[in-house]
Order: sequence, then structure tokens, then C-alpha cells
Amino acid sequence: VQLQASGGGLVQPGGSLRLSCVGSGDTFGNYGIGWFRQAPGKEREFVAAIRWSTGATLYADSVKGRFTISRERAKNTVHLQMNSLKADDMAVYYCAARPRWLVGGMTKANDYDYWGQGTQVTVSS
Repeated sequence: VQLQASGGGLVQPGGSLRLSCVGSGDTFGNYGIGWFRQAPGKEREFVAAIRWSTGATLYADSVKGRFTISRERAKNTVHLQMNSLKADDMAVYYCAARPRWLVGGMTKANDYDYWGQGTQVTVSS
């Protein structure tokens, strides 16, 4: 599967953005789809994941209550709605996919097989 991430941009603190990850070459079916982010000088970190077949979700503690991951079946797309954005959220955001959901996993970059190209999120006044 090929992944195309989009939706990044410049937003003020407290603002919102919605990222999208479109899959092509395969339908997500039984996939797990995740979002990670990487700020300059920092390691890539888990943000959220969704199990395509059931809609079950996982979130990093740092984004719980602010970010929502969802799926749009008709478009083979996963969205990440980001609200109440903070300076700490500024990073390049990547979507990733694994053909089968890993029970007890899905929060580490090594759990995923496919990666999109990343989209920059800048939070600044």
C-alpha cells in the first residue's frame, strides 16, 4: 500500500487542523493505521492509531482529549483531527500502516510496515 499524508500547515496556538492519510494500491481492510510525529532533534513518537476493521483507537497521553483519529471507508482514508494545538505539537506528522492489527502493539514505529511522506504542522502565533 502507498500512503499519502496531507493537511499540515501553519496554525495559531489553540487552533485546529485535520490531517488525512489516503491509502492506494490496497484497501485498508484489516490494517492498522497510525500517526506519528517527529520534531527537530527528537525521536519519532506515536500519536494515535486506528484499527480499520473495528474502528478501535489508541492515543498517546499527550494528545488524548484533543486529537481524534477516524476512518472514512469510502475514500480509504484516515483522518487526524487536531484541536487545541500547542507549540509542543509542532512536528512533521507521518501516517503509517500495518496489514494486520498488532494486539498490544501499534505504538512503536517498528510495528508498522508502510510509511507516508510526512506533512509539516507548525504552531505559532
